[in-house]
Amino acid sequence: MPPREPMLLLGERIRADAAVQEVLHRRTLTVVAASQVLGGAGLAAGVTVGALLAQDMLGGNAAAGLPAALFTLGSALAAFLVGAVTQRLGRRTGLGLGFAAGALGALGVVAAAVLDSIPLLFLSLFIYGAGTATNLQARYAGTDLAPASRRGTAVSIAMVFTTLGAVLGPNLVDVLGRFAESLGIPALAGPFLLAAAAYASAGAVLFVLLRPDPFLLARELEIATPSPGTSDTPPAPVRSGTGVYVGAAVMVLTQIAMVAIMTMTPVHMRAHGHHLSEVGLIIGIHIGSMYLPSLFTGVLVDRIGRTPMAIASGLTLLAAGLTAATAPADNLGLLIVALALLGLGWNMGLISGTALVVDATVPAHRARTQGAVDVLIAVAGAGGGAMSGLVVAQTSYAVLSIAGGVLALLLIPVIFWARTRSGTLAAA
Repeated sequence: MPPREPMLLLGERIRADAAVQEVLHRRTLTVVAASQVLGGAGLAAGVTVGALLAQDMLGGNAAAGLPAALFTLGSALAAFLVGAVTQRLGRRTGLGLGFAAGALGALGVVAAAVLDSIPLLFLSLFIYGAGTATNLQARYAGTDLAPASRRGTAVSIAMVFTTLGAVLGPNLVDVLGRFAESLGIPALAGPFLLAAAAYASAGAVLFVLLRPDPFLLARELEIATPSPGTSDTPPAPVRSGTGVYVGAAVMVLTQIAMVAIMTMTPVHMRAHGHHLSEVGLIIGIHIGSMYLPSLFTGVLVDRIGRTPMAIASGLTLLAAGLTAATAPADNLGLLIVALALLGLGWNMGLISGTALVVDATVPAHRARTQGAVDVLIAVAGAGGGAMSGLVVAQTSYAVLSIAGGVLALLLIPVIFWARTRSGTLAAA
């Protein structure tokens, strides 16, 4: 653990000079943003071709949901471990190790494709999930030193920069596929070569440049502050337990709906004659819609409130599901609209839910709680990914899409339940 006395002295200095804290907050956001550009490219590989690779190696649509299930289960374990390591050693170490594990998993997927080894594929996809979890947990680093009234905006800045890598990755599918084939590697494994390099670079950026560690510093600032009462408080504080539960529920439900529909869209498209480049295009637009709207949604979460934006998330996901279900299979335009709405709904749910969780915790236990919440999100995604293939195999893509949209609406009753538990949540 880093020496506490120098960090405590720095905490005392920063508490006395708000301008210093603002400078360090902006520096943290810059480093996190740089890492997210790289991390975004890494996570896009599994989303774009993971289902197709499993379909080729295992055969049948029922197996196509397994990659999403495996790397989201892996991300569940990684979320817990990254949260625990961060609580003890700080963001630098926790996030750096998480990205390193993701890079190792991506290399394992490439090796599995070359060797045509199903056991190695399963194990590698599980480990690859660590990169997904770490990329998601990096959003919390931006909030560590953020004023309470700008936490939504801080989350959004980290997510916006994920867009650059996440949109670029899927649109390089053809290029990476040809490059992989030139090396004697199956084309669908090509994007995982990019993922390995991207995750390794993201981890290095965070471990080397994220100094002083924002989480450790925030914890010492809490110790150095004589009273919890400040003029800079969240828009409407909620009772701790309720805030965490509601934030977690919003993120879990939006994750299930998004992962289920997203996972089976490439399979649905290929079954109806769409080229791999069209799959890359639509997934690139989807992932861009997951992150790029953060430029606006983070500000809206801070200004309009966490609860209204969470409700808007559910309604948007319902619209996405209905559009996907009714779009003709050969209509690329409507599929693009559906997947763009799917990304936007997820974005609003993640930022509003994250802000609720951060508002309801303090640094003494924040990282551990954040890790536990992200475990639930990952498990939910694993369930959505695993069930999506089975649902499509037994029914249709349209049934899956409608079910995902309706499921997202369950967050509205959760919010109304929370209102009965905490009157202040209604105004949040």
